[in-house]
Amino acid sequence: MNTERILYNYFRSSSSYRVRIALNLKGLPFDYRAVHLNRNGGEQFGADFQALNPQSLVPVLDDGSGLISQSLAILEYLEERYPQEPLLPSDAARRAYVRQVAATIACEMHPLNNLRVLKYLTGVLGVSEEQKKGWIHHWNRLGLQGLEIQISSSPLRGRFICGDLPSLADCCLVPQLFNAQRFDVDLEPYPELRAIAAECEKLPAFSAAHPSRQPDSE
Repeated sequence: MNTERILYNYFRSSSSYRVRIALNLKGLPFDYRAVHLNRNGGEQFGADFQALNPQSLVPVLDDGSGLISQSLAILEYLEERYPQEPLLPSDAARRAYVRQVAATIACEMHPLNNLRVLKYLTGVLGVSEEQKKGWIHHWNRLGLQGLEIQISSSPLRGRFICGDLPSLADCCLVPQLFNAQRFDVDLEPYPELRAIAAECEKLPAFSAAHPSRQPDSE
């Protein structure tokens, strides 16, 4: 793709998935650069990628003005630099609510199910695959239960998490539910979250960002 904007990411990474959604919602084309997190011991640990991000984490966005890592930082950057198709409400209280939900997912839930955490559990700590699955289910259920109550009881709920336009919070929710389903977490107890995700997935920006539609999808 002929663009100076490059996204270094992995198809199944929830953090990468969030950024792909946001780029699509804002109509920003990007050059997809795959960084395989499992091949050859993890391409994120190679010298070429570590020159981009010494933390060895995807995604990394090169927008022509420098390298940005951490998905929430990238989302905020995109919102500030490309205000068209806003992903944050105009009202300060609503913006805080959207950021609160996004941070709950990206900072509280997702890290506990991140690949390097799971590898440490099975590798260094020697937990079984069944115990690892129990860990994943526990932390997903705990976070999703809270989100279900919070969002279903919020007067800000519209078609999406906050009103009738997708926000940064929706960009985070859909990948987290995908991640939960990958590990056979039962989503039946969360009808509000599932309904919002269904609305999101009607939008081409979300469907085009789905892991199964990426060039490095396995």
